[in-house]
Amino acid sequence: MALGGNPIFNGKNFRGATQAPPAPPAHYGQGQYGYGQAPYGQQPYGQAGWNPAQQAMSSDQLQDMYNRPAAGPADTGRMTFDDVIMKTAACLGAVIAGAAVTLVVAQGLASMLMIVGALGGFVLAMVNTFKKQPSPALILAYAALEGLFLGGLTRILDGMFPGVGLQAVIGTLSVFAVTLVLFKSGKVRATPKAMRFFMIALIGYAVFALINMVMMWTGAVDSPFGLRTSFEIFGIPLGVFIGLLAIGLAAFSLIMDFTSIEAGVRAGAPQRFSWTAAFGLTVTLVWLYVEIIRLLAILRGDD
Repeated sequence: MALGGNPIFNGKNFRGATQAPPAPPAHYGQGQYGYGQAPYGQQPYGQAGWNPAQQAMSSDQLQDMYNRPAAGPADTGRMTFDDVIMKTAACLGAVIAGAAVTLVVAQGLASMLMIVGALGGFVLAMVNTFKKQPSPALILAYAALEGLFLGGLTRILDGMFPGVGLQAVIGTLSVFAVTLVLFKSGKVRATPKAMRFFMIALIGYAVFALINMVMMWTGAVDSPFGLRTSFEIFGIPLGVFIGLLAIGLAAFSLIMDFTSIEAGVRAGAPQRFSWTAAFGLTVTLVWLYVEIIRLLAILRGDD
């Protein structure tokens, strides 16, 4: 499994679950009624009163038993791709519901909800990341709070640059689809060399974002995007280059998320960790959407 990417997938709980050997199927070495179990009302082998004549099975019964399909991951309580898809859809549904709230309420209330969503989402992101066992309620609450934040952000930027919100949604879905296709085809993988580049670029981006935030808070720059639009390279705002880098990092983070999920399914991770996988994907998609809508706003502002 790729290490050094999304901290949600690199936590000791999810990583430990993906490295543990899968549990054997329910029918493996267990017979019709499970290992060490006997039909209701009969005693298992080795106990007093056991009569071989009573336990004898006809050839048709034996053939029927062996013709039954082996228990799959879902039957043995293991994580599957379908589990991850369904739970990710639930998380994205919560994001959409939260965003809808800030898009329809009054502007002043929307701004307050946006701040609540940003702060609350950050807190729950930390809680869910370091929680020993995934909590569906907390994960869905995180998604709803992030929806409040994204809805408020979209409302502000779409008011300044009409249509930018829809473009950001289409862009996010497009990047996700292309990334998934590339991963499934095997053309893009989270190799150790790519991981090293990713970590170096991510640290550099984090340092820039921190400096940019401090300069905006202190009033050193008066641009709404800080250094992203205060400086230009060959007449192009710095934020365009930074935005493209950030979108590339988010897209590669999706590749690492897919790699971690695939490793979890193959290792037979417990089914509850499908919520962890859905949470990790939601975090990455939120990051991707923010970077895309910010880049689009900078490009529109430069027109």
